[in-house]
This record gives sequence, structure tokens and C-alpha cells, in this order.
Amino acid sequence: MIFETENIEFKSKVTDDIYKEVIAFANTDGGVIYIGFDDKGNAVGIDNVDETYTRITNGIRDAIQPDVTMFIKYTLQDNRVVKIAVGEGSYKPYYLKSKGLKPSGVYIRQGASSVQASPEQIRQLIKESDGDVFEDMRSIEQDLTFNKTADAFKKYKIEFGKEKFRVLGITDSSDSLYTNLAQIISDQCAHTTKVAVFGNDTNTEFRDSKEFGGSIFAQLDEAFSYLMLCNKTTATFKGLERVERADYPEGALREALLNAIVHRDYSFSGSIIININDNEMEFISIGGLLPGLSPDDIRSGISQPRNKKLAEIFHRLHLIESYGTGIRKIYSLYKDQAVQPRIEVTSNTFKFVLPNMNSSANIEGTANAKAITPQMQKILTFIEDNGQITDGEIEELLQIKGTRRYNLVKQMEADGLIVVKGRGINKVYLKI
Repeated sequence: MIFETENIEFKSKVTDDIYKEVIAFANTDGGVIYIGFDDKGNAVGIDNVDETYTRITNGIRDAIQPDVTMFIKYTLQDNRVVKIAVGEGSYKPYYLKSKGLKPSGVYIRQGASSVQASPEQIRQLIKESDGDVFEDMRSIEQDLTFNKTADAFKKYKIEFGKEKFRVLGITDSSDSLYTNLAQIISDQCAHTTKVAVFGNDTNTEFRDSKEFGGSIFAQLDEAFSYLMLCNKTTATFKGLERVERADYPEGALREALLNAIVHRDYSFSGSIIININDNEMEFISIGGLLPGLSPDDIRSGISQPRNKKLAEIFHRLHLIESYGTGIRKIYSLYKDQAVQPRIEVTSNTFKFVLPNMNSSANIEGTANAKAITPQMQKILTFIEDNGQITDGEIEELLQIKGTRRYNLVKQMEADGLIVVKGRGINKVYLKI
């Protein structure tokens, strides 16, 4: 007499549970299912062998994905029992077509039972079959949409449709399942970008914070817009000439953000972190340097992309030119600065730090450097458009009252941003 074990399962008749047993054996070490044996190992036989045999073979073929039939051998014993020998599959995980690639559809063998696989076990099965390249692996999440990605492709006049998915790496080799790359660029992307503004150099006093989610194309647009809002303009003077300069070059912010998004390690959860204070802006992404690379290599423009297919998509959209040029562009924008960008690497993180060009360390004659606040900029813009501005127009423009308006214009006068013309009701302010 034989007994149920890790590799043997008895069924007295055919039910839909048979598919779960086949999946469990194919996802584990293989096994044998006997149809026509009771739980105690007694041969009770089955009625209508031909009909049962046809139902089993057709059901296994139609109910299970990927196709597992090549790993199955059927044997009829004594015209009473159907023996189903299931070999270990080579394209795990196998799952119920009706449930999809998720725990409710994936089974593995534990002892003498077939049980649902956990998300971690499913990821391990995918890794064993697909290799260790995260963006190429099949995604556990298959209910994906690509509205923001389609918008990005349309913006740059690049064709985007299902017929292109396999070429781009969005679907697997069977063209039936989405990959992790698809999940990253989808509207359901599980990763986010967090930006925090601090009031001190140690990054402990919060001023503001934002978190951006969804497709990485949405995160790119929204995070960049927010960084530009935080990018103040400062006026400096060389003799009688007033020179305005942003805290950070727009191109440097763009390249640093793109670098963090394209090269982070998406196999780990967690967010891209961007910290801003008065002296610098930090871009911190998950994943250290790939083996064989050093910070000096990165500064020299040598690049080995962690996510090759993601980088290729960004290249197709002309968001990046070629691997390694972004970092070189940043350093070229800082070539005349006293304080240079820096790279800090740990085993699990990559930090790129942009110095504030208008910080005291980066400006000669700091006493002549005056920050232009958003309210000041509104006044200067109004003067540029209209030639001048009055006290009443300032109060209406900024929705402020007399004392605040008086202190603001006095500060702008002291900073050399505006000049007063006339007195009393005829007083107006002009831009220098």
C-alpha cells in the first residue's frame, strides 16, 4: 500500500482541486497524482475512464498557465486508475488562469498538502525562472494601466502600443504577462519620490515636504516642478551691474533627478529621497554602485546602468542622451564654483549632492548677495510688465497691508532691487 507524501496525492474522483495539485507539484519538485484512490491509499477506481481521462487532459491544458502539459505524463492502470506524473516545471510559477499570477492562483507543495504561495515565495519562483535581472522578471501585479507613460510617448512623438510592449520589455517572452519594468512605468508604480525642505544644515527642522507617486513619468514631472519652486533666485552685484542667479542650475536639477529615477534599485521598497536646505540639495536613491564602479568612475562619465531597459525607454524619449553624460553635464555647470557637487556611496544607497550656488561658500562678496523672495519677484515682474508699481498695486497684488508692504519695499530698496520716484500720491517704484 502507498501513502500520501510530499510527492504523492490521492483523489477518489476528478474535481477542480486537481489543478491546484498539478500546479503545486510543477512549482515544487514534481510528484504523482492518482485519480481513483481514496485518502487511505485504497484503489476504488473511477467510472467512465475515457470521459474522465479527456476531462483531466483538457482541464489541465486550459486551466493552468503557463503551459504545463510538456511536463505531464498520463498512465492508465488496470483500466481503473489514472496516474498523472507531474515533473518540475521550467517556467515557474504556474498558476490558475482564472485567478492570475497572485497568491490565490499560485500553489506549492508543503508536506503532503498543496497550499497557496506567499508573495515572497512567488517572487522567489519568478527569480529562479527569469534570472536575477529585476526589470525582466514577471510582475506579481498584473492589473496595470499606462496612461502617463502613453502621454510621455505622445509628447515626444514616439509610438506606444501593445504591439511594442515585448520589444520595450514591458511584457515577457510569451507576450502575455507584464514584467517588473511594466510595473515601474505603470500608473500603479509602487515606488515614490519624497522631497523634504529643511530649515537647518542638519536636516532636522522641517519646513515642508511632498510625496509624489504613480508612474515614474508623473513623479518626474511633478517632483521637478516642485524642485523648481524651491529654486530661489538671488541678485548679486558686480560694480553697478546686477546679476540674477538661481540657487541651482535648472539642468543640474533635471539630470540629478533623472539619474535617481533611472538608476535606483527597484527590487527594494522605499522612496527616492530629496533633501533641501539653504546650502545644498541631496538626491538619495536606493542601491549602491554596481560592482566594479567607483565614485571617480561616475564623475568621469563611466556608467553601467542597473535598469538597462528602463534607461533605453528614457533614451527613446530623449530624456537622457546616453549613459553617463548626465553627471558630466552637472559638473560642467559647476565648473567655476568654489564648492563642487559630490557623490557619497554606501552598500545600499547612492547620494548625489548639489551645492547651492548662492550659499556663502560659493559667492564672493556675500554681503552683496540678496535673496529675491517670491513676493519680491512678483513685484519685479509687475514692474517689467507695466513699467512701474504703486503702493496700492503692491497691496492688491500681494494681498498685504500697509506695514508689511512698507517693510517689503524698504528691503527691496536697501537690496538695490527697486528705486522710488516721486512722493505722496505720486510715488511709484521702478526696477533698477
